[in-house]
Amino acid sequence: MQITHLRNATIVLEFEAFGQLIGLLVDPMLAPRASLPTLRYLSTSRQRNPIVDLPDNADAVLQRVTHALITHCQRGHFDHLDRAGKRFLRERQIPVFCMLRDADYLQQRGLRVESLMGPHRQPWSLGGHITPIACVHGHGWIGRMMEHGHGYLIELPGEPSIYLAGDTLLTPDVRHCLQELRPDVAVLPAGGARFDLGGDILMNAQDIVDASAGWSGELVVNHLQALDHCPTTRSAVHSLAQSHGIADRVWGPEDGEQRQYARSAESLSG
Repeated sequence: MQITHLRNATIVLEFEAFGQLIGLLVDPMLAPRASLPTLRYLSTSRQRNPIVDLPDNADAVLQRVTHALITHCQRGHFDHLDRAGKRFLRERQIPVFCMLRDADYLQQRGLRVESLMGPHRQPWSLGGHITPIACVHGHGWIGRMMEHGHGYLIELPGEPSIYLAGDTLLTPDVRHCLQELRPDVAVLPAGGARFDLGGDILMNAQDIVDASAGWSGELVVNHLQALDHCPTTRSAVHSLAQSHGIADRVWGPEDGEQRQYARSAESLSG
């Protein structure tokens, strides 16, 4: 399996299913730099989003996309599906996997939707199984304003199992997925996002270290240096991973960077 990190939470997974090459686009935010609103209105350092452009290889990677997967998209979450992302999916009539809650919303915008059956492990049309894992995108009053969505554990024949966490804090459900379902690879957010008021709405760099305990898989860290309300840097993640002896398991990719993953010895023996 190849993972290409484009920007923020937007990645492309490439793998083989039923003898065909699949390019699975996750949470497409494809807008140009500074074309979307700020998320820190009271900050003196506020910027319009995204704060960086897509990488130079984005067009070439997007040409290989055959399917898409959405973790959440309502209540103004443009950082996971913006107008440019919707237009890309609509014009190419790319099949879009999502939870049933989002199906009508996406269909009304002209997208070709294939909704999942519910929050349980289920056969997937691309082969293998997919399991939605609930997200918690903030607590208290700020949590009541957010669209929480779902992450997904994807298990494909002959490929490494991968957990795409979505926008979430480090919760018992996230820990259970890592420690009990034991994916080979986990893509976790570490942006430490928060608005001008209220608490954290996303994991931070320390949460990545905490999440690594009791589980031996590879970590891909996203939500870094792309939005004005996500202060965590790649260097901060790398430094903390080094100090805790897990740097060999943690990848905080640059935009446009790619990496190949194989099944772990643990999953091969299981």
